[in-house]
Amino acid sequence: MMYWFIALFDEQTEAQVKAIWQELKEQSLSYYIDEVKDGRPHITLASYEELDKEEYIRKIDAFYEEVKKVELTFNTISSFLNYGTIFLTPTVTENLLSLHSAHHHHFERFNGSANPLYLPGKWIPHCTLANDLSSEELAKVYQYCFDHSDTIYGRIEEVALIERIDESEEGMEAPIIYSKRLR
Repeated sequence: MMYWFIALFDEQTEAQVKAIWQELKEQSLSYYIDEVKDGRPHITLASYEELDKEEYIRKIDAFYEEVKKVELTFNTISSFLNYGTIFLTPTVTENLLSLHSAHHHHFERFNGSANPLYLPGKWIPHCTLANDLSSEELAKVYQYCFDHSDTIYGRIEEVALIERIDESEEGMEAPIIYSKRLR
């Protein structure tokens, strides 16, 4: 199994990112919108190979009871080296870093199966626009996004645990198994 703990956006921000996904599909540049069944734009806060779901969910419910929404500004389009991924990068604010580090501190017991790229000090917050691109495709998608995107202002309003349950040639199924609204 594979699990991700993600930060979800307000309705308007989610719609703006989905519109980019749709535009990339209509331009035959990326089909990311179809890769994850019912996928929602998000920022991944943590990723785990294995997880005691029931304990994790109890801790989410308790810990996030008093956590406030986090304002976001996406004004950077970027890419990981050698991954063929284009993404929006939020401005890294104290509130965003605090949300991430507080999560990992409170859920430290689960870090044994955590993907180290999502741990504090290594994390690059991002919202994927397209992935699995060749160098040529990467350049085209980047240019399209650069020419057709504006700054997106929004909020993290909810956190969720998702679980990969199926991956096939048609895409991946990774439904939300628990979510919690922020204050």
